[in-house]
Amino acid sequence: MEDTICAISTSLGSGAISIIRVSGKDTLSIVSKIFSGHNLNKVKSHTIHYGFIMDDDEVVDEVLVSVMLAPKTYTKEDIIEINSHGGINTTNKILEVLLQNGCRLAEPGEFTKRAFLNGRLDLTQAESVNDLINAKTDNARMLALNNLNGKLLNKIKDMRKNIVDVMANIEVNIDYPEYEDIEVVTKEDLIPKLSLVKEELMKLLKDSKNGKLIKEGINIAIVGKPNVGKSSILNSLLDEEKAIVTSIAGTTRDTVEGSITLNGFLVNFIDTAGIRETDDVVEKIGVEKSKKAIDLADVVIIVLNNNEELSSYDEDLLQNVSKDKRIVFVNKSDLPNKIKMESDYIIGNTKDDNGLDSLKEAIIKKLELDKINNKDLTYMSNTRQIDLMKKALDSINNALNNLNKDIPIDMIEIDISSAWNYLGEITGEVYHDELIDTLFKNFCLGK
Repeated sequence: MEDTICAISTSLGSGAISIIRVSGKDTLSIVSKIFSGHNLNKVKSHTIHYGFIMDDDEVVDEVLVSVMLAPKTYTKEDIIEINSHGGINTTNKILEVLLQNGCRLAEPGEFTKRAFLNGRLDLTQAESVNDLINAKTDNARMLALNNLNGKLLNKIKDMRKNIVDVMANIEVNIDYPEYEDIEVVTKEDLIPKLSLVKEELMKLLKDSKNGKLIKEGINIAIVGKPNVGKSSILNSLLDEEKAIVTSIAGTTRDTVEGSITLNGFLVNFIDTAGIRETDDVVEKIGVEKSKKAIDLADVVIIVLNNNEELSSYDEDLLQNVSKDKRIVFVNKSDLPNKIKMESDYIIGNTKDDNGLDSLKEAIIKKLELDKINNKDLTYMSNTRQIDLMKKALDSINNALNNLNKDIPIDMIEIDISSAWNYLGEITGEVYHDELIDTLFKNFCLGK
């Protein structure tokens, strides 16, 4: 935290502009050494200045320098951003000159890490910065922006306040039992208060599945016996020739993937190799990957052949993939009908894209994508947050169960305190240095 750090904040390559960011206590003095123009030590905060970056007597580039003084900056430290002409050589040369004059190269995510450590952001907001950079859909962008603006933080803070109020009442009873005018905390007082916290925790956890769908996208495996038309369906859904299509069974030997945006959600389709017994070593690997894709998928599209009767393989698929997870698509509707299906299927073909719109609608309905409120997207969206929320819920459940067993209230406080700490770990009010270091290493350099 004592070092002054620098990094390239824009994508490195040919372009109109590159930005090199500098942050730390010596920012002004270091950049002043290499900037020929205004005296940066005397300029006002949040101003832009024209000049040249110099390497001794050599002009490196003509630049605009943005000066932002602490504490009203991203890191709450002095920050300078050098806006140079884009280009790998020029940008790297400016970075090199900064390093020669006292800066240290920033680690991935170090600017945001300093924003967290200096109290500018909490952990949910810091993680949302990375989510905003990596957002692939409008919904993902809105989710990250809402959490960056503190909507998730405020919900968690409200729960922590309710918990700490309960803890404070218990502590008063433990520490000052001799005072007659203190209200005695009883089982009847605690149960409704903890039940309210439990309801809020359960709601956030229930909604977290929406957050993961928005952020990470939906994984859909397309499965069926060899040569049933899985690859043709994938190509039609993606509107591109992603998978090789032939009349030879076993053409797809590995999983083939492609993505589209559906109802504002990223949908990742996985065309799997036909699952069958085979002596081909390569195809065997593809079959195993197909089985794994089925297990990990949010939805499984089972493809059947309209021109063939149900095989034992088809029946096994229908039996082993639950109705809650599957969509049945009967392909090759342009051929004579031989299959007998009772209900709950979509029929179509890929020659004239018949039935594919119905297939998309079935995906939307299966995951209830149309019911997810896209105006107030405030959900937990990563495994770390969800895991800690589950632990907080377990602690509250333990407290409620122990209350019903008439365990002394001062013992109940241990579970209540654990829940409070777990929620604090989500926001970063309680944290471990190792966790923080690991978390910010996933950020891009210069952010």
